[in-house]
Amino acid sequence: MRTYYEGVLSRLIAARAEYGLTQREVSLHLGMAHSFMNKCESGERAIDVAELWALSKLYGKPVNFFAPDR
Repeated sequence: MRTYYEGVLSRLIAARAEYGLTQREVSLHLGMAHSFMNKCESGERAIDVAELWALSKLYGKPVNFFAPDR
C-alpha cells in the first residue's frame, strides 16, 4: 500500500509543478496552513478524499489522474 501511495504523491507533485504553483501557494489557495502541501507531498500527512478532489479541481485534472496504475 505504501508503494501505491508514493505513486499518488508523485502524481500530486507533478501536477503542482505543471500548474506552476509552490507548495505554499497551493496550501493558501485551499485555505490550509502554509505547511499543508509540504506535509502531504512528503508523506508526513495523508490526503483525504475531499482534499484530493479540491486539488484535482485546482490543477484541472480528473481525480483518477492521481491513481498511479491508471
